[in-house]
Amino acid sequence: MFVLISECSEHLVQYVEKLVNKNEPIECAEMTAKYTTDVIGSCVFGIEMNAMSDEDSEFRRIGRSVFHASFWKRLRFAMKNYLPWLFDVLYGYILPRSEVTKFFMRIVLETMDYRETNNITRNDFIDTLRELKKHSDKMDDIDLTDSLIVSQAFTFFAAGFETSSTAMANAFYELALNQKIQDRLRDEIDQEYIKHAGNLTYTNIKEMNYLDKIFKEVLRKYPPGLFFPRITMSSYTFNGTKVSIPKGQLIWIPIHAMHRDSNIYPEPDVFDPERFNEEAVKSRHPMVYLPFGDGQRNCIGSRFAVYQTKLGLIKILRNYKVEPCEKTQVPYVVNDKDFLLAPKDGIYLRILKINRD
Repeated sequence: MFVLISECSEHLVQYVEKLVNKNEPIECAEMTAKYTTDVIGSCVFGIEMNAMSDEDSEFRRIGRSVFHASFWKRLRFAMKNYLPWLFDVLYGYILPRSEVTKFFMRIVLETMDYRETNNITRNDFIDTLRELKKHSDKMDDIDLTDSLIVSQAFTFFAAGFETSSTAMANAFYELALNQKIQDRLRDEIDQEYIKHAGNLTYTNIKEMNYLDKIFKEVLRKYPPGLFFPRITMSSYTFNGTKVSIPKGQLIWIPIHAMHRDSNIYPEPDVFDPERFNEEAVKSRHPMVYLPFGDGQRNCIGSRFAVYQTKLGLIKILRNYKVEPCEKTQVPYVVNDKDFLLAPKDGIYLRILKINRD
């Protein structure tokens, strides 16, 4: 999918060029959300979203609503997690399907039907779901209903666009406040462009060590998920204590609290990519850094998220410099009305074109 992501990153550069020409502060969270919406649209649904050029994009509007935690969404979420039997009884009757559910049921099933009818193959996520459906008779333990198929596409969309777009916006925010770090990163980007004659591949980006440190430090300071809910598979007693967790216990793993623990990360509010140099990483327990989780239930789309984010950062920082402006919030203010960690009132920055003549 890297080629598809690359095409969207070029559209991002064109979009930023238009914004810069207006000579106004740019709200980066919305800018990056449009980019990742287009990436997901292309890589998952095989659809040109045009979220960056279409202000009335239906996908972007739906995307905004997914993580906005209204009262009714919080109620549904709580009921689904803590009273699932009641949710199942009420769902579809007293609790109608949400607009988001109706939208994805329509878009996924219509796209699959259209491709079947017209014999279209695009080798994206929708085609993977089509193949699964064709061979559903071999899946003994899974009833591959339309609802289950659509839920897979929705999960890819929800997990892939908001988390990555927020990570990108937060990266721009920290780079704007830390110009020396930004300059050093741009030097690395320029060196890679020269080394590979401007042809960046998946492998080239993987070799950019300073970019990787910055990316990890962004997710250390701003993990998208504040915590992970899990259920214990066996009973466990902590070494040297009488504290025990019984089998089947719902627990919360406090990701944000661990990432901001001064005993683990000294001066946790300071943005320091060198926390992720080889020596520093070896000195810490591996489970104190969990932006993508770990184990069997870690983020299955982590590589996709990493590379759409890194490629977007590279394309912009290669051509532009980001700086704070009069609308930049310092310190950072978290929006307590969203499910994920996100900035309140957006991230406004000044973006300036770099003259390379």
